[in-house]
Amino acid sequence: MMNEQTLTKLHEMKLSGMAEAYKDQALNKEFQKLSFEDRFSLLVDLEHSRRKSNKLQRLIKKAAFMNSQACIEDMEYHEDRRLDKKLILKLASGGYIQDRHNIILKGPTGSGKSFLATALGVSACRQFYNVSYIRLPELLDELTLAKVASDGSYRKGIKKYTKVDLLILDEWLLTDLSADEASILLEITEARHKIASTIFCSQIDPSGWHIKLGNETIAEAILDRIIHDSYQILLDGEISMRERHGLGRDV
Repeated sequence: MMNEQTLTKLHEMKLSGMAEAYKDQALNKEFQKLSFEDRFSLLVDLEHSRRKSNKLQRLIKKAAFMNSQACIEDMEYHEDRRLDKKLILKLASGGYIQDRHNIILKGPTGSGKSFLATALGVSACRQFYNVSYIRLPELLDELTLAKVASDGSYRKGIKKYTKVDLLILDEWLLTDLSADEASILLEITEARHKIASTIFCSQIDPSGWHIKLGNETIAEAILDRIIHDSYQILLDGEISMRERHGLGRDV
């Protein structure tokens, strides 16, 4: 028999999973055969599962992925791509985040860098890490405008991108940067160095990053904080992933 007051209190305490399970138990006589401990355990299990699912959805939404449906399970290991499946599955387990290591995904446009980065980001969300995805041009525009505003928003912006467990920077160094933009990147990479992980998606091999960063001193400082603690993965292939799947898929 269901106690309406108990049900109301569960909803008031925002225990919707337990409330739903409590109603199911009251309507199904089979549950009456179970002990109090078993029935209570089922209530707690459903509430716990519901909260974990809700938390995962919040983390994925907050990450602002371009394609939140990307997942490691959908990775394609065509022979011409020469991808190390063992390494990718190892990275999906999240050990690199615990070790504060970075990942550099490099390859031509359409090779699947964004898809793999997002899939790794979704895997991190599944492990309840805070993740943020952003294109580098958007990040630089945001922080450059905040810096000019002089209202404290720049410091808040820097903090937002340095405290997240995993930062995914897509379209890394597609164009040459100004001295101010390079300084912003130095501040972010310095703050995240050995504290949090970053995934860089670039069409350019790290050996060519100096030219894009401009200032030699700043470039050396940025590379020193990225390269030595990074896994580097080349994504290529005789056929681009956009060609394999058409233009609709974010790769």
